[in-house]
Amino acid sequence: MHASSMVIIFFTIALALVLGLLAQRRKQMNLEQWSVGGRGFGILFVFLLMAGEIYTTFTFLGGSGWSYGTGGPTVYILAYGAVAYLFSYFLLPPVWRYAKDHNLISQPDFFNKKFDSKWLGILVAVVGVVAIIPYLQSQMTGLGLIVEVASYGAINQTVGIGIAMIVLALYVTISGVHGTAWTAVLKDIVILIVVLVVGIALPVHVGGLHKMFTTINTEKPGFLTLGVKGMGIPWYISTVLLTGLGFYMWPHAFGAVYTAKNERVFRRNAIFLPLYQLVLLFVFFAGFAAILIVPGLQNSNLALMAAVQKIFPAWLVGVIGGAGVLCAIVPGSLMLMSAGTLIAENIYRPINPNASSKQVQTVARVMVWIVAAVTLIFSIHSNAAIVALLLMGYNFVSQFFPTILLSIFGRGAVSKAGAFTGILVGVLLVVYFTLTKQSLLWGVNTGFWALLVNFVIVLIVSAVTRDVKAERSITV
Repeated sequence: MHASSMVIIFFTIALALVLGLLAQRRKQMNLEQWSVGGRGFGILFVFLLMAGEIYTTFTFLGGSGWSYGTGGPTVYILAYGAVAYLFSYFLLPPVWRYAKDHNLISQPDFFNKKFDSKWLGILVAVVGVVAIIPYLQSQMTGLGLIVEVASYGAINQTVGIGIAMIVLALYVTISGVHGTAWTAVLKDIVILIVVLVVGIALPVHVGGLHKMFTTINTEKPGFLTLGVKGMGIPWYISTVLLTGLGFYMWPHAFGAVYTAKNERVFRRNAIFLPLYQLVLLFVFFAGFAAILIVPGLQNSNLALMAAVQKIFPAWLVGVIGGAGVLCAIVPGSLMLMSAGTLIAENIYRPINPNASSKQVQTVARVMVWIVAAVTLIFSIHSNAAIVALLLMGYNFVSQFFPTILLSIFGRGAVSKAGAFTGILVGVLLVVYFTLTKQSLLWGVNTGFWALLVNFVIVLIVSAVTRDVKAERSITV
């Protein structure tokens, strides 16, 4: 009865695999081509790679799921992208110039070269891989849920995740970032159509936006405002800043910057991406409508797909599920490739300086499969909310921001010791808050506190270490 839905989902996965494999034709896939596309991507591909950060399963399921389960605080998702794009206009061009001038491959290469410290590069690589895993897990958890619901239970979540991980690892191993870019073209076309259809049809099904919000407000007073579960204005401001500043600090997003043909690409993208962000409203509308269509769900991540399954025919559920699958595959492949590159280029190579480029590339491709396997295990044994997983990763990667910002615009404001100490202290604070299960301190996101402490430590330690060097040079 529901075979059409399954056929469409598997066709989508197969199409993504074919596009990924075809993307590497007539290209010599050395490490530079594999990881940064030979630095030859124009406006369209860079735009789509950057947009991959917006439309992931975090948005597709997590955004609608938070609308369903959390309410008003969900609007932070709409705001932080605008903050990120504002900073990108000024931050990304100098990052790209420095990467091009020094032939950088990965995010840790930036730190390694800037501060002439392989240990700082290794620290950044380790933190980056640790942060990528929960983000990748959120993509795979969402994908598994989509496949399970869209197949009407015929394929369970574990099998769906397993199939997707094999597809991802296979075409990342062969095509690298080229495969991701071509799949991103398909994803963005499909997802924009699907999000608009779902975001309009579900609210219409419950009587329109006005009736929908009025009913929710009557049944759940205060649900549509800030302050739910302690998420008030201090939480909102600190979380928007934390995630906005950390947006391009993800290793895969930072690495995507290197793929551009020229720096004008980033300024043009910064102008148009905020408009693209407005489409997220339709994801929120779908999540709020689901409160009335499928009330009482234990897993809020299921909100959008459960509502879709209830009111749409099976073939359309398959199309929507296929769009959701692409939302996981595109950023997921970029994360897998970045994780493999980080481990090979910035952990294995510094430890084995005599390793050839071919050996490093082999290690990168092998690590793609290992990271995929580890993520699969975590995805199977964890029921964490998708948004919670993403925020955990953001807490880690945002600790890179102070050093990157000050090293680009501060003209000697950061020393090697200051950068290393700031990142380390920030990460240790995040680990402490995570282990003690603290997400708020005086109403402020704990990741933001870690970021503030990081800033202060970088400035203080850098000032002290620069003074010591100056004194030594005078003595000599």
